[in-house]
Amino acid sequence: MTIRVLLADDQAMIRASLRIILEDQPDITVVAEACDGVEAIEQARETDPDVCLVDVQMPRFDGIDVARALADAPTRVVMVTTFDLDEYVYGALRGGAVGFVLKDAGPSLLVEAVRAAYAGDALISPSITLRLLRHLADRGGRARARPPAQPLSARETEIVRAVARGRTNQEIADELFLSLSTVKGYVSGILVKLGVRSRVEIAAWAWESRMMGAG
Repeated sequence: MTIRVLLADDQAMIRASLRIILEDQPDITVVAEACDGVEAIEQARETDPDVCLVDVQMPRFDGIDVARALADAPTRVVMVTTFDLDEYVYGALRGGAVGFVLKDAGPSLLVEAVRAAYAGDALISPSITLRLLRHLADRGGRARARPPAQPLSARETEIVRAVARGRTNQEIADELFLSLSTVKGYVSGILVKLGVRSRVEIAAWAWESRMMGAG
């Protein structure tokens, strides 16, 4: 199947560059573009893309506003930005974005982020991940994770920790000698128990719950 993508960035040259990179892939097509957050939301609702690549800083509504507005829609939001400041990353992921990629991360990582989002995984640029997770852990008492609706099993706890380390479903399956469908089933159950919408929120919950230790 073809992955349908919406591009939202206030710079036309950036949108053109992203379009060239993505449409060079046989399984990706750009179905719409937007130059600000309001237009991004309108275009997303009109064209129903699989993935929205959204810049954090845009006129009218910013990328975090877009992620929040589309949080309940099937569309998955990935942030693509030149800024890797912690407040942007944390706000975007808490707003419902499923990935965060820097514009200078390279074409292959951008394409990987789109495919990961489409597959239900999440991808964050490696240069961001460690800082983000430390930020979540360092918040300590300021951000108390809500306990799960039902206790996590030993296997679910194992998978939560793997998700928090940035592992994809396939990597978790390989590491734990499980089928991919089994891992997906576990992740779906974990989402329900934790009352969250995305893998990134599973990771945030794990770090805020101090399941990941000190480092």
